[in-house]
Amino acid sequence: MTAHAYKRTALKPDLHSSLTMRGLVFFFCCLVALATCQAARYDLSLNHRKTYEYTYEGEVKFGLGKPNRAKSGARIKCNIKISGESPQAFILQVSDVTFAELNGISGKSDFNQSPKLTQRMAAQLAKPFKFEHSNGHVRQIQAAPDVSETTVNIVRGILSFFHATVKTSPTVYELEEAGIHGMCQSNYATEINKQTNNMNITQVVDIDNCRMKAAMQNGMASAVLDKDSKQRGESVISTVQYLYTIQPTEEGGIVKSAYALEQQHFSPFNVKRGSFRMEAKKEMVLIRVSEGGKPANVGQLQNRGDLVHKLVNSDANIPLVMQDLAEPKAKAVRMIKQLAEDHKNQINRETTEDTLKVYQLLRMLQDRDLDEMWVELARNDEHRRFFLDMIVEINDDRVLKFLKKRFQAKDVSANEAVQALLIAMNHLQPRAELVEKAKEIMNMEFIKSNLHMWPTAVFSFGSLVYKHCAYHSPCPQSVVQPLLDLANEGLRNRNETEMVIALRALGNAGHPSSIKTIANFLPGVAANPVDVSCRVQSAAVQALRLTARRNPHNVQEIALKVFLQKNCAPETSMLAIMVMFNTKPSAALVSTLTAHLEREKDIHLASFAYSYLENIARSKTPDNHYLSIYCSLAVKSLAAKFGRLSYNSRSLQVDMFDDDLLMGTSASINVLGGPTSVLPTEIMSKNKYFAIGRIMRLMEFGIRAESLKQLFGPSIPGFKGDFSSSDFQAIYNVLKNWESLPNDKPIMSAYSRSSGQEIFFVNIKKDLLEYIKAAVSPSAPKGTPVWAAIELLQKGFSWHWTKPLLSIEARLLQATTLGLPVEIAKYYQTVTGITMNAKAAINPPQTQRLGDLLNADISLESEGVMGFTKDFWIFHGINTELFQCGSELKSKAPVELPFKLSAKLNVGKKLLELDIPACKKEFELISVSSNVYAVSRNIGDPESPKRTPMIPDESNSQQQPTPNNWHRKANMCAKSSIYGVGVCVDYEIRRQYFNNEYPLYSILGFTQAAIRVVPAEATKPVEKIHLEVNGNPTSHPMTIRHLYETMRRISKERSQEQSNSASNERETRNSQEIMMDATAPQPVVSIKAIAMSGNQNLEGFDVTLYNPSEGDTLKAQMIVSHVGDAANWKMCVDASAQSPANLKAKISWGAQCKPYEISVTAAAAQSSASRPTLEAKVQWANVPEEMANYCSSMERYIPGMALLSGFNQTWESNANQEVSASIVSASSDSIDITIKLPKYTVFRQAVPLPFSSTSFREENAERNGQA
Repeated sequence: MTAHAYKRTALKPDLHSSLTMRGLVFFFCCLVALATCQAARYDLSLNHRKTYEYTYEGEVKFGLGKPNRAKSGARIKCNIKISGESPQAFILQVSDVTFAELNGISGKSDFNQSPKLTQRMAAQLAKPFKFEHSNGHVRQIQAAPDVSETTVNIVRGILSFFHATVKTSPTVYELEEAGIHGMCQSNYATEINKQTNNMNITQVVDIDNCRMKAAMQNGMASAVLDKDSKQRGESVISTVQYLYTIQPTEEGGIVKSAYALEQQHFSPFNVKRGSFRMEAKKEMVLIRVSEGGKPANVGQLQNRGDLVHKLVNSDANIPLVMQDLAEPKAKAVRMIKQLAEDHKNQINRETTEDTLKVYQLLRMLQDRDLDEMWVELARNDEHRRFFLDMIVEINDDRVLKFLKKRFQAKDVSANEAVQALLIAMNHLQPRAELVEKAKEIMNMEFIKSNLHMWPTAVFSFGSLVYKHCAYHSPCPQSVVQPLLDLANEGLRNRNETEMVIALRALGNAGHPSSIKTIANFLPGVAANPVDVSCRVQSAAVQALRLTARRNPHNVQEIALKVFLQKNCAPETSMLAIMVMFNTKPSAALVSTLTAHLEREKDIHLASFAYSYLENIARSKTPDNHYLSIYCSLAVKSLAAKFGRLSYNSRSLQVDMFDDDLLMGTSASINVLGGPTSVLPTEIMSKNKYFAIGRIMRLMEFGIRAESLKQLFGPSIPGFKGDFSSSDFQAIYNVLKNWESLPNDKPIMSAYSRSSGQEIFFVNIKKDLLEYIKAAVSPSAPKGTPVWAAIELLQKGFSWHWTKPLLSIEARLLQATTLGLPVEIAKYYQTVTGITMNAKAAINPPQTQRLGDLLNADISLESEGVMGFTKDFWIFHGINTELFQCGSELKSKAPVELPFKLSAKLNVGKKLLELDIPACKKEFELISVSSNVYAVSRNIGDPESPKRTPMIPDESNSQQQPTPNNWHRKANMCAKSSIYGVGVCVDYEIRRQYFNNEYPLYSILGFTQAAIRVVPAEATKPVEKIHLEVNGNPTSHPMTIRHLYETMRRISKERSQEQSNSASNERETRNSQEIMMDATAPQPVVSIKAIAMSGNQNLEGFDVTLYNPSEGDTLKAQMIVSHVGDAANWKMCVDASAQSPANLKAKISWGAQCKPYEISVTAAAAQSSASRPTLEAKVQWANVPEEMANYCSSMERYIPGMALLSGFNQTWESNANQEVSASIVSASSDSIDITIKLPKYTVFRQAVPLPFSSTSFREENAERNGQA
């Protein structure tokens, strides 16, 4: 059966052989396919038995990305060879290096080789580099010890092409991996080319949101990040993309070609409306792969780390300067001496930028070099001052060591020490080791022994702690411990001064660990309450102002507890509210505060809190976006109870923000008071600036009435509130009792802050006032400080002072795919100088007491010049010690005021005379210039930088100007033929506008503006200009008496005229109101400005002021007369105020104060709907033809301007020769405006106010009630 079956299935021999062969072929094909599949590896790998040769090219360009615009750039070309040393260790050799620069107009300029820099770079790159490579990742890069970090970074840029995570499945994946930009998120997409079997890989790296980014930021620690602002736009956006072609082999994938493109968009505004652009790209192409190859002899190598870019000494590489740094000490000494010489008499605007070169040189020096420079420069006052002002910018431990030596040797004055310490500590790098060294400075006996240096050192140390914690989170408590110890020690010793200084320093530090210590000084918060004064409580609450952002929850809890303390001074509760809102509280917390305010009994606290909530409710800045919504709801809840409060405890804030500019500003003033004194306890003002996604606190000022409040009490006897002379007399009567104040308490205190950091604090005590009183007392004998100053003036003295100050050095550096650092930097510096020579004479000279000077004739001859030059830069580009390229905005603003005058003063006669020489020479008073350039600098030729204006000047070009060109140039002068002097304003502006890229293009282009004082042709030769101020004029000049008689006669004539016309009646009535009696009131003060022309008749102007006030009506009169031959031009001004809300003024001019006349009235009233109204009116009987023509030409623009401002318009006939305006309070924060002109009316309803009009309503209601 079986055999039979077998026979039946048996095949013919030839057919059997054929099928067997086919099976074997098929099986073999399967095996080959399987083997091929297993050998086709795509993951990046290098075979240590082979040598790989590539061409490499990397270039970077900076510009605007538009045609016909300047750009700058750099290009590096080379060949690279990689050979193996072991399965995971490889040697990289670079050869045929060329470096080229680009600087010029796009499309018209190309890269030009730089032989010197090429030679320098090739020498470094020619040395072998060793690296580890496994699993597609580069690790452990090694180089020779003398190879710079910049060169290693360039090698990192090359090796980054061999660093990628390749997967065959899935084809789209993402992961976080370390690369040249840091630890960043990468997104991969892979595709296999079916024809070549090569894999194409696209890799996109999110370099804006790296977890650990190869970047560094300096100079912005005090600028708070504003997350809400970033939601409206960005000022910097970066992207990078890699494209690989991977050839599979059995050992792994070989990079056949690779390309990378990185783009960065930067704008001082919002990048979506135009930006400066960086385009960095690199390409690598495989030339050959060869077997074997002996690796180069590498010699001694040092480990330089992994592939992540390493930032080099950025402080020495100032992006605006390129100079040979050989022998830095000698060059620094030479340049400091040269700067002192250049600015010896006046500021030389041409050399102020050299200060940056000195800063760079000083940052290259060692401790010994600085000591040697001090020995050489300290002997000369000018050299010494420049050296001390500039060494503070070294910003590391070297400056602390230098200052410590000076303080130990006591070879600097207290004034020099305070200035150097303040700048050095606030510009110090915020590193942990520098914080420790700063503690040593703060505790030096030299510092503690001086009343001015000690607070400066403590405040500056607090600022350093704040900056340190801004870059190191969490921040250890140890850095702030000295300040905590100081506060606790002051509390134990009950030393108020020590407590206040320590708390203010803790406020600068803003350290979260200080909250527990600060709480010990606050009522209702401390576990063991301690009774401290209100001034200490105020300092403690303010000490939480910066901690509020770092630990909002705990600060909110403390602030709420302080607010709820009923036995707490209302001013302390007001400060608690301010600190609470610094934390940006939630809606729930705002609601809690609102609920407690509804039951608040203290009207001062309620008034302040309500106005503070109103301010935030109206705020337009991004940081208050959500908070304004919460506060608007709170205001609606509280309006019925507190909307009409108007007490001296109030808050006022105005702000604005523009999304296109990504900029804004905020200004506020807070007045804190209570029921115990009519005098506010504390007045605080602060300003903020919003830009580039950060909040920068500008200057803040505060003044606090300490024991001074005791003098005033809840009211001032005789004070009516109209600020008349009787009110000032009432205040003076109170202040006369200042000697009754306690000796051990400050009368008042004041502080100032910059960038949120307190830099100045002073207590004004009774002993200081007693010292000043004794020094300026009429009975003060010789030997007092005032006498010493007078004697110095009599001998004659010369004084010269200069100060360079680098106010801003803000820098952001980050890696690029090329391994070169891209930097965005802002620098702002000022060089200020004053030169003065003066000599005084006293007649009679025999004076024994200071009071004798009151009736003596004092003359003073003085001559000198004062001024400053401000330089400002913004840089966006590559910055290394080898070369720089990028876009650079450069602005310069010099101000200079030369003076020469003779003065005579007699205090008893209330007479001051000044003689100013005639203007014989033109000088520039102030100027501003700016432009944006494409810049290139390299160390091969540092003295020949290349700068091309970003927008070329097409005014002299043969080509047709582009349609968006805008060029304005003007010169305007106002000259006086009487005084022989004139003032000229000239400007030139060149711009190219693109609406879709505004506002960036508003700063691009050339700008030059200046105000100049020039000689003018005079009617008579002018020798000098005589100015005279007489505060006790005893009689009227003949011209004035004649004027009064003329005005009286005109008044009588007009009164006798009869007319039925209403307008004539009004004119007659108005004429009678302005005219004066024949017996003119005595003048209050007279001012003369006369051109002296030798023996010729005098010519100039005489101004006389009168005060003919009667009863409760305040009046003021002024007569301006032209003095000279047959001169009869005069101007008469008559103003009166029946109340602060009812003002009138009339101005008439011409021959004997006619025929031209304008009257102005402004009065508060009540509208038909019982709403407060302010009405103003301008009327004119006759005006000069030139004025009428000018006003008519301006009137044509009013309808268009009104339309753009949201006003409506109606054509109607109104009163002729009259313009009136009406402002009606529509609500607590809006008004209705109506403006009537002769031919039409413009109006707008519900115009929003930056402040509440509740105080206006309250005042109006009180006035009506009194009526």
